[in-house]
Amino acid sequence: MEFSSTLDILWIIMSGILVFFMQAGFTLFEAGLTRSKNMANIAMKNFVDLFVGAIAFWGIGYSLMYGDSFNGVIGEISAFYIEENDMHNLFFQTVFCATAATIISGAIAERAKFMTYVVFSILFTTFLYPIAGHWIWQADGWLTNLGFVDFSGATVVHVMGGFAALMYALILGPRYDRYSPEGKVNFIRGHNYMFSVLGVFILWMGWFGFNAGSTLAITGNSSNIVPLVILNTNLSGSMGGICALMITRLRYKKADIAMTLNGTLAGLVGVTAGCAIVNPLGALVMGGVCGIAVTLVSEIVERKLKIDDAVSAFSVHGISGLIGTLLVGVFSKENGLLYGGGYEQLLVQAIGAFSVALWSVLVTTVLVLILKYTIGIRVPLKHEKIGLDNVEHNIYFSTTIERKIAKPLENEDL
Repeated sequence: MEFSSTLDILWIIMSGILVFFMQAGFTLFEAGLTRSKNMANIAMKNFVDLFVGAIAFWGIGYSLMYGDSFNGVIGEISAFYIEENDMHNLFFQTVFCATAATIISGAIAERAKFMTYVVFSILFTTFLYPIAGHWIWQADGWLTNLGFVDFSGATVVHVMGGFAALMYALILGPRYDRYSPEGKVNFIRGHNYMFSVLGVFILWMGWFGFNAGSTLAITGNSSNIVPLVILNTNLSGSMGGICALMITRLRYKKADIAMTLNGTLAGLVGVTAGCAIVNPLGALVMGGVCGIAVTLVSEIVERKLKIDDAVSAFSVHGISGLIGTLLVGVFSKENGLLYGGGYEQLLVQAIGAFSVALWSVLVTTVLVLILKYTIGIRVPLKHEKIGLDNVEHNIYFSTTIERKIAKPLENEDL
């Protein structure tokens, strides 16, 4: 094997390891923004996404995504894919698949049945995500043939996961104490913001592997692209955080830590589609737009629509992924609107992003409704009050005070 090929394989594997570590970031971020009585449940969901996704994607999903295309819609199934010269790509795409599934876990925190979520995660990583990925990242996919651009997965990963999270949360319903009978919105404070901050630092670091690793090489022309991708990723995430901080400071007279963290993630999501083909100024603008959008959309979703998205997953991933994908048609140095390319690329980007969003909404709705009316998707109210760590994972209360609080709840006839 040539030295350059060896370097490229090593680059993909090391980038995949960074993306793998993002799972720890999601776990800390989501656990910190929810209550301590559900912390183990959040951790278990993130953990399960990884090992379920690894087996399901290897077993069927990878071939659906990258197998010989049937009319640009779906790949030919080859169960338990084994090609010795392609194992590094299989690993890299597996951790992307697990990341998409994990987006959903935070939105439905604190009231979803654990085993039902496991079933959905299996279906998502086996079928839902790979089919959408085939449209965009397989050489003969129908969106690939249209000229759609999604370099690192703003649509494939984030729009897909974000819209699935929205529909799951909508069908599941809000946490019992999120909205009062009069319609008042009750703020549920996360139990440990330091966890969430550390989680975002880990996610930010992992994003360099997520985006720069998507070059799929470090030699040849990629050696010039990788530094640009890393710079654009860092600038967009930074600008997203700044804009979210400033918006919350102006509106509420205080700098909101949770929304600042979400703004940073929104900026990172927003640049993901075009990180290799926009200049740093374009990346800065893309991150800023997404940082502003996440603060406004999350308020609309939670206060106006009364959809309880516990960590603003839809706003961060679904909306920012959508915006970032569309803005490729504006800021692309190759054929963007600002570079004399006209509206054609913008139209293609819109077709691709909204097609994946529609796919995610329709299939998630059908699957979650089937699960709801068969095995159930929500824990009983008394279990929700006690906390999912206790009733779903056999983690008992450790202090006398906690036991005194829990005892009457366990005996409630609800």
